[in-house]
Amino acid sequence: MPITPPTFPARSRAQIVLSDIWLALGANPILRGVDLVVTPTSRIAVVGENGRGKSTLLHVLSGHLTPDSGQVTRIGTLGIAEQEMSTDDQRTVGEVAAAAVRHAVAAVEQLDAAATALAEGTPGADDRYAQALELALALDAWDAERRVRVAMEALDAEPDWSRPLTELSVGQRYRVRLACLIGRDDDFLLLDEPTNHLDHAGLDFLTTQLKSRHGGVVIVSHDRALLADVAETLIDLDPTYDDRPRVYGGGYAGYREGHRAELERWEQQYAAQQTERSRLQDDLSAAQNRLISGWRPEKGTGKHQRATRAGGLVQSVRRRQAALDAQALTVPSPPQAMHFPELTSRAGAALVTADAVGVRGRLAPVSLTVRGRSRLLITGPNGAGKSTLLAILAGELHPDQGAVHHSAHARRAFLQQESALPLEQRASTVYANHVDRLVAAGMVPDKRVVGLASLGLLRSAEMNKRVGELSMGQQRRLDLALVLAARPNLLLLDEPTNHLSITLVDELTEAFDATEAAIVLSSHDRQLLRDLGHWPQLELQPVSGKEPNV
Repeated sequence: MPITPPTFPARSRAQIVLSDIWLALGANPILRGVDLVVTPTSRIAVVGENGRGKSTLLHVLSGHLTPDSGQVTRIGTLGIAEQEMSTDDQRTVGEVAAAAVRHAVAAVEQLDAAATALAEGTPGADDRYAQALELALALDAWDAERRVRVAMEALDAEPDWSRPLTELSVGQRYRVRLACLIGRDDDFLLLDEPTNHLDHAGLDFLTTQLKSRHGGVVIVSHDRALLADVAETLIDLDPTYDDRPRVYGGGYAGYREGHRAELERWEQQYAAQQTERSRLQDDLSAAQNRLISGWRPEKGTGKHQRATRAGGLVQSVRRRQAALDAQALTVPSPPQAMHFPELTSRAGAALVTADAVGVRGRLAPVSLTVRGRSRLLITGPNGAGKSTLLAILAGELHPDQGAVHHSAHARRAFLQQESALPLEQRASTVYANHVDRLVAAGMVPDKRVVGLASLGLLRSAEMNKRVGELSMGQQRRLDLALVLAARPNLLLLDEPTNHLSITLVDELTEAFDATEAAIVLSSHDRQLLRDLGHWPQLELQPVSGKEPNV
C-alpha cells in the first residue's frame, strides 16, 4: 500500500504564506493586499465586522477559494471547521470519527505490513518500513482514535456512535466535527467561530487544546475571551485609512492597544486634512471677494493701474483654486465611535424592588433591590432564570409569586436578548416613532431627545435601510439605540454584546462603568464578565428538580 504524499504531515516544515492577496466577490472587494505567514507555532485570530472577509480569508488559506491576484504557498495538512454545516450528511457519528483517523489507521496498517515484509526478507522492505515508521510517528498514529474519543467526551459530543448525523441538532453535529478535527492533529487547524455550541467545560477544553497543540491555529471568532487566552497575533480586516488590513502582535491586549492608536492616528490625519482644505477654501473665497469688490482703486486712478491690479487678483484666484484642486482628500472618514448619552440617576434611591419573586419551572424565588447608580451582574447556568428575572424587573413579565415595586422615578429600559424589530420599516422611521411615543408619554422632554445619528451606532446609509436589510449586528445596534433613546436611569440588559463588533463592545464596556444609570446585566460573554468582574453578582440556580440547560 503506497504512502500518498498529501496525507504526510510536514510538521516543522509546515507553512502557509499569503502574499498580497486580493479577492472580490462580484463587484465587492473583500480582501485587499493581505500578507500573512502561518507557521506550526502560529496562534492567529482574524477579527473584523461582519462582511469584512474573515471567513473568506479562511477559505483562501485552506485552498477552497482562489484569490483574484497574489500568491498562496501551502505546505502541510490542514483541517477546517466552517460556521455552516451540511445537514445532508447521512453518515453515523462512528463513520465520521473513522474517516477522521483513516490516515492514522492506514499508517499503522502500512507499518504492520512493512514489518512483515521486513521479517520475510522481501527486497526493499527496509526502505518501506522506514518510510511507514516515519509516517506513523509523524501522525502519532497509535493514539489517534483515543484522541478523538477524549475530544468527543470533553466537548459533550454525541456518545452513541451509531446515531446518524441527520438525527443530531446543529450543536451536536458541530461538536462531533470539532472533536474529530482536534483528534486528527493536522499541521494547521482553521476554525470559524469555534465556541458556538460549547458549554463552559467544552470552552476550557478547546482553549487548552489550541494553546498546547503542535501545529498552527487560525481562528475567526467574536469570543474575546478565546482571543485573549489563545491568540498571539491578530489580523484586523476592519476598515483602515489606506484600506489595507493590519496585523498586531502582543496578543489580544496588543491588538486593543494598537487598534486604538490606529484609530487615533486616522482621526488626526482626517482632521488635519479637513483643516487644511478648509483653510485653502477660505483663501480662495477671500481672493474671489477681492476680485469682485476689493480691487477697485479710488476715483481718479488711471485705467492702466486698474487693469494691472485686476490681473494680479485674477492670478491670485487661479493660484488658490489650483492649490485647492491639488489638495486631494486621500484620507477617508474614520469609522464612527459610539457616543453614550448622558444618563443621570440619584445615588442610593431605590428604583425597583423584587420581593421573593419566582416563576414556576423557570425562576426560583429571589429578592433584590436596585438602587440609583448601582451595578449588578446576574449569573448562573442556562435555565436558571436570568432572562426571566430581567423581564420581571422590566415589568414585561408578572411573577407567579412575590411582588415587584417600581419607583415612580424609575425610567427603565430593557434590552432583550432577541430582537423584535419591524422588518419592513426603515431604521430611521422605527427610531423616530419610538422617540415620538416616549415624548407623548412624558418620558423624555423634547429638549432632551437623543438623535439617532448622534449615538454613532448606525451610519446614514444604514439608517435609511429597511430593518430586514440590516445585518444582525446592525439590528442589534438599532435595538441598543432604542434603549438609550429613553435616557433611562435603570438599564436592564440581557446579552447586550450579542452580534456586536469587538470595538463596539469595548466602547460599551467603558460606558457601562462610566454612566450614572443603574445597570442590571446578564451575559455569557466571558470577556465582558472578566472586565466587569468588580461588579456585585447575583448567582441564580436552576429551579429545584430542573437540570441546567447547557
